Amino acid sequence: MALVTTKEMFKKAYEGGYAIGAFNVNNMEIVQGITDAAAELKSPVILQCSAGARKYANHQYLVHLVKAAMEVHPELDLVLHLDHGADFETCKSCIDGGFTSVMIDGSHHSFEDNIAVTKKVVEYAHAHGVVVEGELGQLAGVEDDVNVSAADAKYTRPEEVQEFVEKTGVDSLAIAIGTSHGAFKFTPAQCTRNENGVLVPPELRFDILDKISEILPQFPIVLHGASSVVPEYVKIINAHGGKLADAIGIPEDQLRKAATKAVCKINVDSDLRLALTAGIREYFDANPQHFDPRQYLSPARAYIKEIVAHKIKDVFGSDNTL
Repeated sequence: MALVTTKEMFKKAYEGGYAIGAFNVNNMEIVQGITDAAAELKSPVILQCSAGARKYANHQYLVHLVKAAMEVHPELDLVLHLDHGADFETCKSCIDGGFTSVMIDGSHHSFEDNIAVTKKVVEYAHAHGVVVEGELGQLAGVEDDVNVSAADAKYTRPEEVQEFVEKTGVDSLAIAIGTSHGAFKFTPAQCTRNENGVLVPPELRFDILDKISEILPQFPIVLHGASSVVPEYVKIINAHGGKLADAIGIPEDQLRKAATKAVCKINVDSDLRLALTAGIREYFDANPQHFDPRQYLSPARAYIKEIVAHKIKDVFGSDNTL
């Protein structure tokens, strides 16, 4: 029983026309909800930690929570991944500290500097049996330490991907094709309304994804900022004191389409936060006299499991692939 890398996982996903869910973890309940759902559906899964999660929970706690999940579910293939590593030192710390996959986010650098820092991380990681995800293009939005304005967001340029991959040696590539971090991915002005009056965001740039796939055949692509901002949980939150007007995510049918193409890893964070918050707010409203964390975190954990199971089965298509 051991943590694995994404090498074989992504190869199977590419050939099978599905994607692996990469779910951000911050505490015990989130880890439990994710891995319980993955085990029941016989799906591989990636547990990823952001810089914010490492500050909040402490690196050692997160690693041992994942190790505990491995003991409870030895049948699972689990990857422990660093999400948005800001620099070589952060990536090195995670590689030395038990992670099996790291992302170096050099997208805010020039193309040349992005190559340089990514290559440095790849050389160190590969020497320690760890895989690396790089990024080209910049997603708009706010999530933990990542804060990119809409004006600074940039689509990935297909003409750069081959040089980047060849010069860095990365194992997977995160691209920007219209996804965005956070729960407010688009303004209402950027959207249209369907026949039911629901805001519909612009379609992802599948033309860019297809072009990249032609240039890098069989190479695993990653989508960040891919939460759907599930309306059910937004509605629960708002019905119990929350204020999340015009929270808009990525339509799940577009994510399913991406998963059948070159996208092998799809990141989910905001949907987990919304599910957890919905469970807590709903419970507090119904039980204002309660104060035991086990009481209100139990339904919150159940919502985490529910949304992860839905993503695995209905969006990513990774169920029954172990």
